[in-house]
Amino acid sequence: MITLRPYAPADEDAAIELWRRTWQHHFPHIDFNARVAWWRERWRQELVPVTDIMLAHDGDTLAGFVTVDTKTMYLDQFVVAPEFWGSVVGKMLVDEAKRLSPQGLDLLVNKDNARAIRFYEKHGFVYTGDDKNPVSGIAVNRMAWRG
Repeated sequence: MITLRPYAPADEDAAIELWRRTWQHHFPHIDFNARVAWWRERWRQELVPVTDIMLAHDGDTLAGFVTVDTKTMYLDQFVVAPEFWGSVVGKMLVDEAKRLSPQGLDLLVNKDNARAIRFYEKHGFVYTGDDKNPVSGIAVNRMAWRG
C-alpha cells in the first residue's frame, strides 16, 4: 500500500539516491554518479529550506517524492522510482502537489522527456511556452496547472 508523508532530515540519503537512480535510468548516457555532491548541496540549500517535500512509500521502500514551493507555486522536483512508473504513485504525488498549492503549479520539463510531458498533460497541466533549464541550458517546456 502506498502512503504519503512529509520529508524528514533522516530521509536525505534515500531521496538523493532515488533522484540519482531515476535520472540515471531515464538518461543512461549521462554519469549522474558524478553529480551526487551537487545534488546534495542543491537539496540542502535550495529545496529543503523553501519547499514542502512529500514522500511516497511502499512499505519501507521510497517510491517517489515531490517538492513544491507554495509561495512561488513552483514544482521543482517530481521523482518516481522506475519500478513504480505507471502505478498510482505518480497520481498520488501530483494530487498532493495540487493540494499543497491549490491556486496552481508551474514547472519546467525537458522537451525530450515525452513520458513526463504526457503525464503532466494527463493531470491537467498545459504548455505555456519554451524555456531553457537555468543550470544545464537544455531546452524545456514551461507547463502550468491552475486550480
